[in-house]
Amino acid sequence: MNRVPLLLLLLVPDLVLCLLGRRTDAFLTRGDTNSTSDSSGPPDADLAALVRRVDRRFLSVTIDASLASQEKFVSLLGSPKIRTLAKALSPAFLRFGGTRQDFMVFTPQRCHRDSGVATDESCGGVELPSWLEDKLKKEWTQQQLVLMREDQQKKYKRVKFTENTVDLLNSFSNCSGMDLIFGLNALLRTADNSWNSSNARSLLQYCESRGYRMSWELGNEPNSFEKKAGIRVDGSQLGRDFTRLRDLMSESKFYQNAGLYGPDVGQPRDHRTDILTGFLQTGAEAIDACTWHHYYVSGRDASLEDFLDPDVLDTLTLKTKEVLKKVKLVSPGKKLWLGETSSAYGGGAAGLSDTFIAGFMWLDKLGLGARLGLDVVMRQVFIGSGFYHLVDDNLDPLPDYWLSLLYKRLVGPEVLNVAAFSDFGRSKRVRLYLHCTNKQSYRGGAVTLMSMNLSEEPARISVPALISSSTVDAFVLQSDQPGEAGLSSRSVKLNGQLLKMVDDKMLPDLKGTRLPPAEHLQLPAYSLAFFVLRDARAAACR
Repeated sequence: MNRVPLLLLLLVPDLVLCLLGRRTDAFLTRGDTNSTSDSSGPPDADLAALVRRVDRRFLSVTIDASLASQEKFVSLLGSPKIRTLAKALSPAFLRFGGTRQDFMVFTPQRCHRDSGVATDESCGGVELPSWLEDKLKKEWTQQQLVLMREDQQKKYKRVKFTENTVDLLNSFSNCSGMDLIFGLNALLRTADNSWNSSNARSLLQYCESRGYRMSWELGNEPNSFEKKAGIRVDGSQLGRDFTRLRDLMSESKFYQNAGLYGPDVGQPRDHRTDILTGFLQTGAEAIDACTWHHYYVSGRDASLEDFLDPDVLDTLTLKTKEVLKKVKLVSPGKKLWLGETSSAYGGGAAGLSDTFIAGFMWLDKLGLGARLGLDVVMRQVFIGSGFYHLVDDNLDPLPDYWLSLLYKRLVGPEVLNVAAFSDFGRSKRVRLYLHCTNKQSYRGGAVTLMSMNLSEEPARISVPALISSSTVDAFVLQSDQPGEAGLSSRSVKLNGQLLKMVDDKMLPDLKGTRLPPAEHLQLPAYSLAFFVLRDARAAACR
């Protein structure tokens, strides 16, 4: 097997990274060739060895159950714009869940009415009328204020939903090419505090009658049940509840082999009871993957500095390793997913979680999560209340949407090894991750280097002669405004061009800039980039 080293070196004085040497262009300026390297020597990436392979739906998304706080808002999923945006992110899981899933009760209508929005058989047919879409968007803006007050007061109302919600979710996921995961209410309890499965049975029976293929979850962040509902459920009981759900699914020929995921616990904190270990001891056999939630900071007091702090980003490593250790100890071999994640908890941080600066946390989580051992990462939220969504209240894509779209098109599931730069004197503000390139976009053997520069200074990049004949396609994301002021922008440029939809049914071409052979290029200040090394001929990627 051929082994081709990719040398990556940082020249400390000028933040010079050693990467495949290429000439610079309008946004990547020529660097000084007289700098010297760190004497400890460069790390390398082994392009013949595969570190691990993640699920092809690694980057997945959620729809928050808050959208169903009034059933009419679920009709927004019939918007041609939102369907266009969702389809471009497939393949992916689509999780419907969140805090309000544990207050939702399926209430079938005696006479089921058609929602009027496209069904599975007519994805290009009936659509949400534009006048109704505009009306719902305005009302949804007001509804979010109501939901935020409920979240602050921790007082939640029971939400009744009918077949229409299920129909629309199924249609949306199928027409978007996503695999739906429906979150069931775990706070429906019997007198002995076990889960009351009667409402779930009714829902499963309806979904089976319609032939809806989907997977399931039970409960959202059980560690917070007592705070939000005054009900305490320990891990052992929760595991038995999942076993009950698996038995219920096994009674159905349609769902006996469907996916079941959980327990969607919050990230480990010192003051929390360890629900996860107890759950795995009694319920591990019932689930197909173990899910947990991660956020870096609180949305109430998060700062711009938090979003650029390498130490904050590195906390993901500590939390992930802690959860991995627990899962491996009790249920070795069980896959681990981030079932819900974003930048800041509590609905996100206003003016930060929905702007360009959020991309640093998001891209770093994708790169680091894959390397650490996560198989799926579900972004909270594609659409729903809060400030961490991928589309705004007008259903237009925000910077993290464009970042997610580029990731989908350029990054494959194969994780390659890049030595840690901190061992070679590099600045922690330049972070790199290496994968095989998505074979749907490039031929086998190509690799994609995910790069980010958290610094206000550019990072200069160059390449060793060994693979200097390889061409590079550069995809560099920057704010539409220069400097630190642009970090809070809700718009983003790709290689200098502002990204926006052509119309409600068409996305722009996301073209890279072809870089011919040269010695240096620069990763601009406050930028995110994907460098596709077209001719790397990586044995692990063929």
